[in-house]
Amino acid sequence: MSESALNEYIPATGVTMFTTTWCGYCRNLKRMMEAEGIQYREVNIEETPGTAEIVESFNGGNQTVPTLIFPDGSAATNPLIDEVRSRLGA
Repeated sequence: MSESALNEYIPATGVTMFTTTWCGYCRNLKRMMEAEGIQYREVNIEETPGTAEIVESFNGGNQTVPTLIFPDGSAATNPLIDEVRSRLGA
């Protein structure tokens, strides 16, 4: 994965959330973020070329979702809503 590929997904605000259509954890976290008013960009790793590799780079070679990228370029895999809020300073 190139750094420029990752940079495309580092959000200015909110989070970028890598998902799949079948992921129940993704659906739950999206619902909680919407309830909290947290902005997110959803990217399906099965439909967007190159994004599975980004997820793998954060997860020891595994395509584990949801994986979120924060404005500082850090990532969290399957975080609790409290961690998302905290890392966004909310």
